[in-house]
Amino acid sequence: MSKLAVVALGGNALLKGNQEGTIVEQENNAMETCKTLVSLIERDYRIVITHGNGPQVGNLILMNEAGNEKFYLPKMPLDVCVAESEGQIAHIVAQQLERLLLEHEIDKEVISLLTHVEVDGNDPAFQNPTKPVGQFFSKEEADKMAEINGWQFREDPRKRGWRRVVPSPKPLFVRSANIIKQLTDEGHIVICVGGGGIPVIKNERGMIHGVEAVIDKDLASSVLATQIGADELIILTDIPKAYINFHKENEVALNDLSLEEAESYLLNGEFAAGSMGPKIEAAINFVRNGGKIAEINEAGELKEAHHGTRIIGNNG
Repeated sequence: MSKLAVVALGGNALLKGNQEGTIVEQENNAMETCKTLVSLIERDYRIVITHGNGPQVGNLILMNEAGNEKFYLPKMPLDVCVAESEGQIAHIVAQQLERLLLEHEIDKEVISLLTHVEVDGNDPAFQNPTKPVGQFFSKEEADKMAEINGWQFREDPRKRGWRRVVPSPKPLFVRSANIIKQLTDEGHIVICVGGGGIPVIKNERGMIHGVEAVIDKDLASSVLATQIGADELIILTDIPKAYINFHKENEVALNDLSLEEAESYLLNGEFAAGSMGPKIEAAINFVRNGGKIAEINEAGELKEAHHGTRIIGNNG
């Protein structure tokens, strides 16, 4: 059977930092990203598509606040906003991908699944928010919103501004992964684990309920890739490689790494917690748990069959 890859798209695959976020902008961005996905399919990959939602869910939170203040509409909890953004983004990606499949005469179905991902209710992340969501603000704007809403903000590692941060517990288990695997085995393309999936906690009776959090999509994608036995985990971002000494005079791009090398760089603090850190951690987790290759790359580079930073397992 052909290779199975989980391809994790960044939230900026649909909405870039300098854009307003109109539907036309998001559709155009999705089209460019989907061209990369089609290139993988033409290279005989079966793919599962996951995606971030940082900009989109942040905007939904702001809409919640504005609607509550102006029209007295009830606010929705964060897990519901994640579900909304997961459906919204999957709809946009599926439309563009299906158009390209038709153009390339590829006979595959695109299926979108709202996905629950289990987390631990005692995860320390609930006491230490780190996951950036929404747009970038100036320091003055961030301070004002923090005072009004009680939100927490952190400066972007790449100095693009300040973003709200929310709890980001570790994903433990992707529910319905067996269904996702079955669909890919049948030749379908699945869009799932959007925004890291909808965070839920399971009680002693096996019942689930949503929690106020956003799961890192790369870590959740790694868990999914392991559960379905994927050959590769491909994390697409807006830079072609991971770097050590990032944005310093002695910056070095990383190519192929062993698991041990990647773990050493991560332990030495080479990768920012709210940026490249979770991507490297997700790649390490996948390879450590039997995955062949984890790759971090820019969409355009992947389309040309080049590779970015790859962590290669013993069976890669």
